Amino acid sequence: MNHRLVINTLGKTILLFAIALLLPLFVDIYYREGNINSFLYPIYGLLIIGLSLSLVKPKEKAFYAKEGFVIVALAWILLSLIGAVPFCISGTIPNFVDAVFETASGFSTTGATILTNIEAIPKSMMFWRALTHFIGGMGVLVFVLAILPSSSDGAMHVFRAEAPGPSVGKLVSKIKFTARILYLIYIIMTLVEMIMLLFGGMSLFDSVCHAMSTAGTGGFSNKNASIGAYNSLYIEMVIAVFMFLFGINFNIYYLVLIGKIKKIFKSEEFKIYLIILFIAIITIAINLIQQVGTFWNGLRYSFFQVASISSTTGFLTSEINVWPEYSKSVLLFLTICGACAGSTGGGIKIARLGILAKSTSAGITKTIRPRAVVYKKFDGELLTTEKVKNVRLYLCLWLAIIIVSTLILGLDKGGDLFTNISASITCISNVGPGFNKIASDFTCYSSVSKIVLAIDMLMGRLEIFPIIVLFAPSTWRK
Repeated sequence: MNHRLVINTLGKTILLFAIALLLPLFVDIYYREGNINSFLYPIYGLLIIGLSLSLVKPKEKAFYAKEGFVIVALAWILLSLIGAVPFCISGTIPNFVDAVFETASGFSTTGATILTNIEAIPKSMMFWRALTHFIGGMGVLVFVLAILPSSSDGAMHVFRAEAPGPSVGKLVSKIKFTARILYLIYIIMTLVEMIMLLFGGMSLFDSVCHAMSTAGTGGFSNKNASIGAYNSLYIEMVIAVFMFLFGINFNIYYLVLIGKIKKIFKSEEFKIYLIILFIAIITIAINLIQQVGTFWNGLRYSFFQVASISSTTGFLTSEINVWPEYSKSVLLFLTICGACAGSTGGGIKIARLGILAKSTSAGITKTIRPRAVVYKKFDGELLTTEKVKNVRLYLCLWLAIIIVSTLILGLDKGGDLFTNISASITCISNVGPGFNKIASDFTCYSSVSKIVLAIDMLMGRLEIFPIIVLFAPSTWRK
């Protein structure tokens, strides 16, 4: 383990985090809310710690997958703990466990909240919540790679540990430039959405916050009733379209930039994603007719909610708890599936489900015809035994975490069985809202349960392995 390199990288990350805290500080100054110390104290502390750690110079700059996983896991855990401090100092969320839950939910882009009256909190805290989504959406360490000079080829290990999906590749030859391209696309899309929301009559502050929340596919809103509070078809459609766009693999946007548009329609994952969404939108719209009156009303609610849940954003325009059972079942299925690999969305990822389906098909063929030589491809790449094994391992661990979390939540009297299962799935899938008692907030759970769910959220965002590697005894042995 290259300890000095891990410490040095964490120091640089903490320094950048201190700079990020300046943004909500400026918001507080502008609105004269009197919570300056809530951000100044953490900034001072982070600058001291960050400078101290960054002075630790590594003797060897090369590092490998183990260091990449450890750096990513430690950075996300530390930032979730540090990001909770402004909430506690300001009194917005006095309980530290609750504040950590809120911050972990923000950085992991889950959108689960313990706040019951969001509109009553200071604007600086609203902005901070939205900013955690924006930072966590593309990734904390991806940002570090994008702006800091690094000559180490091992940076790819950090990129792979933080980027979502079964496989991650570089868009261009250098990982630094890949990170910059991704962040440029990310920022431009966010700005376009913000401008479009302004045209829809949304205030500048709300436009910025909702655009950042959408970009990170997080779902923190400034309104208690979420997007439904605006009662605007235009605002709903703009946000729904951008939720869909942020749920797509960002490599597709790079292909658009370089003019290789034909390759987009060769993407199996993209086609599967479109098919799933189309079926879900139409069938839910039909299922809602009796409740909302007409097919077009059903289509309005269905399109928004399917885009929200499939991208794992979690914005709401209606009370999904009272929807018909079929509609709720489809939304639960979408919660599990999630968005595309290489997007800011969560869930298992469509790519993994596609690989699983094809490998299962190959297995059935081999069972029927033992001597047959079966080759399967997904998105033009041959499905190797190693890739299929990794996908199955991930799914086994994903299911095991849900089972263990549900059992622990069962010791808590806060939720019933379906609420607990829904909470475990929605947190590890980074969706946010669930069913029954957690349709709007997670206040029904105790501090222990909230810690478990916060861990689920981080494991879901980092796709399990970095957290496991961090706490594995073999990681720290010489």
